[in-house]
Amino acid sequence: MPPARLAFLGITVAVLVFAGRSILVGPPPVWLALVVLVAYLALVMLAVTQLRLRVFVDALVQGPAGSRGVALTFDDGPDPASTPSILDALDAADAKATFFLIGRKVKKHPDLAKSIVERGHTIGLHSYAHNRLMSFWLANAWRSDLEKGIRTIERATGVRPTLFRPPIGHTNPQTARVLSDLGLRTIGWSVSGRDGLATSSSGVVERISSGARDGAIILLHDAAERGDHSPAAVLALPLILKRLSDRGLSVVSLSGWT
Repeated sequence: MPPARLAFLGITVAVLVFAGRSILVGPPPVWLALVVLVAYLALVMLAVTQLRLRVFVDALVQGPAGSRGVALTFDDGPDPASTPSILDALDAADAKATFFLIGRKVKKHPDLAKSIVERGHTIGLHSYAHNRLMSFWLANAWRSDLEKGIRTIERATGVRPTLFRPPIGHTNPQTARVLSDLGLRTIGWSVSGRDGLATSSSGVVERISSGARDGAIILLHDAAERGDHSPAAVLALPLILKRLSDRGLSVVSLSGWT
């Protein structure tokens, strides 16, 4: 069990004991009750938003011990304005990546999703709607969205995705059971280029270069989450691939680590 999950369970039990004692013995000072409540809510938010802690799901956040090479992953596609450039850069370097696709975009661009598979890359699910409030959803809502995304991707590509990256990396206690039922493995990351934000391509290159090492899972974007601007990875990727090659870091398929 991940250390953060064990700590979270322990603290949860402690809070329940505190609440039980308050009922049986008498209420604590208001200030103390407020401190405990605020601290616990902050801890819950940390568990929801920090996928790398693996509090609610068993996520792969880096390669297994002894892994060689780095895994490139791309979120938020496909998009005809930017995904083809990413694919061309990968082809030029003879590199294979993993694309976490948004179902509603696959529905609009099924041929582009199919092209990702035909060019030898792995595909995963990044939800159907990419709703930023998914972490507040109950199990039935998670299941409905993910099932719709799986069906959409499978119809377009002929491949049923088995890898899943939660939108913005957020999960909740409902998530693990749904993912298990649907046969989805959760994938996180160890290095982020933060290229989905308004940032320069040179900044993306430097962040990836400084964090890349054997076993790293690198998060980039082949499309904007919303809108029609191109993420900085489009310009940054050729130089990222050259930097990795110069350092002797091969680009490996994420499917070999799952």
